[in-house]
Amino acid sequence: MTEKPPESNSTLVNKVDRKAKRKLKAKRHTKGGLWFGLGMMGIVGWSVVVPTLLGAGLGMWLDNRFPDGRSWTLALLIGGLSLGCLNAWHWIAKEEQAIRGEQSDDDNIS
Repeated sequence: MTEKPPESNSTLVNKVDRKAKRKLKAKRHTKGGLWFGLGMMGIVGWSVVVPTLLGAGLGMWLDNRFPDGRSWTLALLIGGLSLGCLNAWHWIAKEEQAIRGEQSDDDNIS
């Protein structure tokens, strides 16, 4: 007659098994570590900087071409900065969703 292990032990075994599978998958799917993280920061930074500089440049051109009481440089600088921040926020949210999807897949493996 075989004894059934207590529920707490089988739950512990399942948790350890899931964590071991997650660690093995993480080792197989390394994304470059430090250099990958620095690259990601660079991408997010440039996604903010480029629209900001384009807005400022277009604003300066408009101010020189059509001088009046308005400051197109300031308005388009703020507009470009806002657009860049929205772009970076969207990109980060998309990456976070992908990471959560991978974690959810790992949890469903067991």
